[in-house]
Amino acid sequence: MGSKKPRVVIIGGGMAGLTAAHKLYTSTTSFDLHVVEGGTRIGGRINTSQFCGDRVELGATWIHGIQGSPIYKIAQDTTLLHSHHPWECMDGFPHVPLTAAEGGHHLHPSLLTPISNLFKNLMDFIQGRDCQAASSSSSSAQIIKHCIDRNRNLSVGSFLRSGLDAYWGVSPTEDTRSVGKWRRKPLEAAVFAMHENTQRSFTAADDLHTLDYEAERHYVMFPGEEITIARGYSAVIDSLASVLPAGVVQLGRKVEKIEWRLVGDSSRPVKLHFGDGSTLSADHVIVTVSLGVLKRGIGEDRSMFDPPLPSPKIRAIKRLGFGVVDKVFVQQSSGCELPSLQMAFHAADSELRNPSIPEWMRRTSAIYPIYRGSRVCLAWFTGKEALEVEDLSEEEIINGFSATASDFLSLDFKFGKALRTRWGTNPLFFGSYSYVAVGSTIADMDTLSEPLPEELGGSTPRLQIMFAGEATHAAHYSTTHGAYFSGLREANRLLQHYNINVASL
Repeated sequence: MGSKKPRVVIIGGGMAGLTAAHKLYTSTTSFDLHVVEGGTRIGGRINTSQFCGDRVELGATWIHGIQGSPIYKIAQDTTLLHSHHPWECMDGFPHVPLTAAEGGHHLHPSLLTPISNLFKNLMDFIQGRDCQAASSSSSSAQIIKHCIDRNRNLSVGSFLRSGLDAYWGVSPTEDTRSVGKWRRKPLEAAVFAMHENTQRSFTAADDLHTLDYEAERHYVMFPGEEITIARGYSAVIDSLASVLPAGVVQLGRKVEKIEWRLVGDSSRPVKLHFGDGSTLSADHVIVTVSLGVLKRGIGEDRSMFDPPLPSPKIRAIKRLGFGVVDKVFVQQSSGCELPSLQMAFHAADSELRNPSIPEWMRRTSAIYPIYRGSRVCLAWFTGKEALEVEDLSEEEIINGFSATASDFLSLDFKFGKALRTRWGTNPLFFGSYSYVAVGSTIADMDTLSEPLPEELGGSTPRLQIMFAGEATHAAHYSTTHGAYFSGLREANRLLQHYNINVASL
């Protein structure tokens, strides 16, 4: 009688989990492979849907750079990049021809361009991109030098705000009435805040003052065009899962506890406990749940792991940031076609605020049609505003969007339907994606990715608990390709452990 196959259980049927499963299954028949997913669908934080006749993405949306991206290669190889059916951002990043200030004041490039360029130059420097201004004798160079001198080892938010203060010092602003009832300096501050709000949605940080300054330049971007997927991001997931035999992926199996380092009669050192009371033993478990779930799982009131994770891994989980980013789609029901609109709002202490615009709308930066000519429009919300939007009624959302668009465009705009995501309150995720928070470092992501147990010798079975997911990839965290690379990494780790030839996926 031959020895039984090592059992590998992958927790989570998202990009990381299904990439690992795909790699293991297509490389060898040596494993008893299971993918257990707590939800009713595969895909995790990838979820393509329909709204008012258009294909939309409720989760991951963009392929961030096509040169070197494994996601682009899968989409290209499986003919997912073309469709006769309209889809979200099918004509690329939304062009924003109109920037307006609260009260319906369209902003002239003479005011808008200097502040927008300042923000771009500051972010380029923070992220380590080439910035000619930083090495010249220009005012931008003076501003960046000012920021460096005052913001060592601090946050992205403090660096940016220091840059705005320095801009006002280098280029003094006459605080006279310039646009309607707006004075110029508050208007420049509002435009700068508009760009900050966009950056918040890119990073998932509720406040850029919580975003680590040093870590930003370690983040790796793929070169080339950024695109959306014509046939939907979920089609990439379906492609990965299509090779797996029936029964490998099991839906509705939410893991409540992971026992590991077991000894005794069982030859499998890990036991999974599910919400329905059932259990499953394994030789190796690849945990691909979100960082949000891990944060909840190490809380004082409950422990997902028995015995608890080692202290260095717990510290890494606690220190790293995991934010909420939600999308709201609204269908325009009346009025002329809504343009792509960037919005500069009055500050909190201003008496000029329009009381009909709700507070949760004031930290989004733009509303735009999902493609040219579409009556479906989109806005992004981050942090506490995102959580507030998750709890609103559809009527409250529609009224908030209608009041905001009408104010900024001085026209009567009405929206008739709304669809919002709820990543923050979904118990399978508790958020959207990770970031390096102040107090943490890129090294915490490396610590999170290390398998358990840590011992390299003795009789304790190796690779009992392994970790994958975007938050475990130090160069590509927060992205689908980061999740992909992490799943591939853990699959290859297992294949190497069993001396199975590792070929690229």
